[in-house]
Amino acid sequence: MNTQSQTRNYRGAFLTVLIINLVLIAGLAGLWWRSHRENLGSTPAQQTATPETGSAGNGGGGNASGSPGEPQMSLAPVQLTPQRMQSIGVKFGSVTYKNVSDEIRVTGNVDMDEKRVSYIQVRFRGWIRKVYANATYQYVRKGQPLFTIYSPELVTTQQEYLLAKQNQQQLQTSSIDGVLSGAESLVNAARARLAQWEVPHSEIMKLETSGKVITELTFNSPASGYVTEKNVLPNMYVQPETKLYTVADLSTIWVYAQVFQTDIGKIKPGNPAQISMDAYPGQTFSGRVDQILPQVDMNTRTVRVRLVLPNPELKLKPGMYVNVVLKVPFGRQLVVPASAVFQSGAKQLVFINRDEGTLEPREVVTGARVGDEFIITSGLKANESIVTSANFLIDSESQLQAAAGAFVPPPPGAGGAAAINTQGNQSAAPQANAELTTEPSPPRKGSNVFRVKLNGVNNAPLTGARVVVVFYMPGMPAMGMAAMNTSVTLTDKGSGMYEGQGDLGSGGSWQVTITAIQNGQTIVTKRLSVNATGEM
Repeated sequence: MNTQSQTRNYRGAFLTVLIINLVLIAGLAGLWWRSHRENLGSTPAQQTATPETGSAGNGGGGNASGSPGEPQMSLAPVQLTPQRMQSIGVKFGSVTYKNVSDEIRVTGNVDMDEKRVSYIQVRFRGWIRKVYANATYQYVRKGQPLFTIYSPELVTTQQEYLLAKQNQQQLQTSSIDGVLSGAESLVNAARARLAQWEVPHSEIMKLETSGKVITELTFNSPASGYVTEKNVLPNMYVQPETKLYTVADLSTIWVYAQVFQTDIGKIKPGNPAQISMDAYPGQTFSGRVDQILPQVDMNTRTVRVRLVLPNPELKLKPGMYVNVVLKVPFGRQLVVPASAVFQSGAKQLVFINRDEGTLEPREVVTGARVGDEFIITSGLKANESIVTSANFLIDSESQLQAAAGAFVPPPPGAGGAAAINTQGNQSAAPQANAELTTEPSPPRKGSNVFRVKLNGVNNAPLTGARVVVVFYMPGMPAMGMAAMNTSVTLTDKGSGMYEGQGDLGSGGSWQVTITAIQNGQTIVTKRLSVNATGEM
């Protein structure tokens, strides 16, 4: 009896465990099926969002980091009334073609043209007798005597040459084959040795005319210029490796300009340059870029650019400190005002002015900045009307409309009705109050948590709204910093509290816009300034 009772107990326990397992499996299968249906349901919406983003004219905004994997907020066209445009300071310009050139202002130093420097040496041993060019920076002309030298080797060679000439003259009437040709070969060999030792031709002619050995041979300057180095003294013993003089022709000089590596890509050999200095106020000297040297100074992060300048009056002297203006011609280019280009995250946007106050964001690719203009390489066409001011406010409105999905292209003739509705909305009082807090407080450069407390006019918490916080820092072109823009969409945490996380790309003062949308209507827009800690 006890055995049957135990068997029934074991069987009941087994059935209970089996039922519990089946219930768990059914529950897990239901959860999987629900998750699978939700994923299938979200796919069409995601596919639909792609054409909508494309219809925004390739515009796009997002966080300032632009890192892969982070959400990017879409942009949508914005329609504003003339009154609204005037109140926020919207101005328009146009895309134009024009001849563009830039200037790079740097400093430099004057140096000698190495191609016009001559070194004077002898090719035999000897003793200096007389010195004619006896001072450094003395000007000498080509062919002017520099010094005389006595060399036993040179005297011996001259004697051999004179003896060969005498034998040649005596054997002129010889009838023996080969004798005359042998004498001529000895003369030519002795004369060639004198030429190889660079004995001046005038001295060889004097030797042939006089028939006497020249014990003190005169050497002449091979070029015109200034003696920049002199190692010659009377009665000094010299050898072939001794550098006697350095003569520099300063009619053409070099200038080494120190150009920052960020500007070196704009410069090409042959570009014109202007040189000025304090020694000659109001006077400039024209030259051209000869070569960009292939090395960067690790201390100053500059590259030396060599310029070539004519120097007929010798006003430019080696070692002078000069101011250099490098002309950078870009030719005929498509340009827009620099204020028209808005840096939205990793993208550069320009807002196109369409009919009836519609402003369409379009992504562009910019080239070099030239003064107060940007060269446009793609994204725009000539004569298009563009926005040149208040781009930040328009970009924020575009992101909010795209996030809320509230934009519908207006039908023809709807501009008047839109104006009436906008005027009514402007006169209406805010429907809620928003308070911003951050963690840490104050915010810092990098990751932060942003919270917005949203209360109605009766101080009751508001839930179910879409809250977007936009941080903007204007660009500082003088410091090479572009404008930064970060948008953070907050999540409803209940009890009127909304929270989200985002990155600030820099420390400093940020302009903040808080916008809350509920049931397709903006219930509050609040603007304030926040100072973030950290480096710029």
